[in-house]
Amino acid sequence: MLIEIAQTFMVTCRDFFPVLALIAGFQYIVLRQPIPHLRKVIVGFCCVLAGLSLFLVGLEKALFPVGKIMAKQLSAQEFLFGSDMVPDNPEWRDYVWVYLFAALIGFTTTIAEPALMAVAYKAYHVSGGTISQWGFRLVVAFGVALGIAIGTFRIITGTPLFLYIAAGYLIVVVQTIFAPKTIIPLAYDSGGVTTSTVTVPLVAALGLGLSATIPGRNPALDGFGLIAFASLFPIITVLGYAQVVELWARIRLKFNREG
Repeated sequence: MLIEIAQTFMVTCRDFFPVLALIAGFQYIVLRQPIPHLRKVIVGFCCVLAGLSLFLVGLEKALFPVGKIMAKQLSAQEFLFGSDMVPDNPEWRDYVWVYLFAALIGFTTTIAEPALMAVAYKAYHVSGGTISQWGFRLVVAFGVALGIAIGTFRIITGTPLFLYIAAGYLIVVVQTIFAPKTIIPLAYDSGGVTTSTVTVPLVAALGLGLSATIPGRNPALDGFGLIAFASLFPIITVLGYAQVVELWARIRLKFNREG
């Protein structure tokens, strides 16, 4: 185990070196300024390297196997139908537990996503408290949950991925036209921060495990694509939430004027 951690640490240092070289090069060569608080920066980089290394080892030893095992167990015909009644061609309605598990995985991992916490924190302070941190995180998490559930439906039914993505972005384009202009950049960023360190490993493992279990599915063709759903649907839910809030504010203002 210690050997694997050490090997992962060396690989992480190798991959992280270009970032460190770029920052140091611009600071000393282009800006010609010393790095402020150099000791704290060095300690921070060491913590980042150690954390990334342990995180990668944890992915390989825990998150990836758990995601695959859960997907296989939930989609196993013995679990869905019982060992005495296994149909030859199960329908999409028989996989309700898979949809529920996928939605809950998407919701909980997004709530715990560090990148989303950072964006929600900055949005709260920039907006002067208008955008609630928890409210924003819940709306984004609901979008990911909806997207992952629909993505698992696509895997089970075997329908083409591009149809869902094209329809989803068409909805985003229409929403962008009518949504409040101040929320559009934040909504588009919310799609990117959901596909980060916590969400991606479990979602990818879920898709691969599910496609390997469903009869007639190919993990190389059907196992990937869930992350695209996790990026798309938060944009839809954030824009939709902003539109609902704006509409509700107009209705309240109208009633107050009439009253």
